Amino acid sequence: MREMTTTSRGQLAAAISNAIVGIHSRHYGKGPTKAKTYLIDDSVVCVMQDVFTTVERTLIEAGRGDLVKEVRATFQYSMQDEFREVVRSITGRHPRAFMSQIDCDADMAIEFFLLEDSSDGNGDGVIDITQMDGEAF
Repeated sequence: MREMTTTSRGQLAAAISNAIVGIHSRHYGKGPTKAKTYLIDDSVVCVMQDVFTTVERTLIEAGRGDLVKEVRATFQYSMQDEFREVVRSITGRHPRAFMSQIDCDADMAIEFFLLEDSSDGNGDGVIDITQMDGEAF
């Protein structure tokens, strides 16, 4: 990741939030009304609020939150290349993992990215807790 000061880290986070909200807006016809991105070690977490469309809210109220989750998950993973590319273009690092989740009761969504090892040698933020034989100690 680029050398960042507190200000530039905040600017990166805001750019990621804006880009992810933009993807949601373009493809759902409505974007979240609030979004905040956290940059933690090699993790990028975008937390969004007020994410559901009118149709999705109607389904949730009718007890069909499971259907909303299924459709959202299918969409998110079919669009994952676009989500990954936005994060890569802003951070300069390729996401090696992407996960997406919604909470129907809270009307919130999270987009999570785990970035590749940084070129500065700081590692990937994941601690290996296995021994040589593969068992955890």
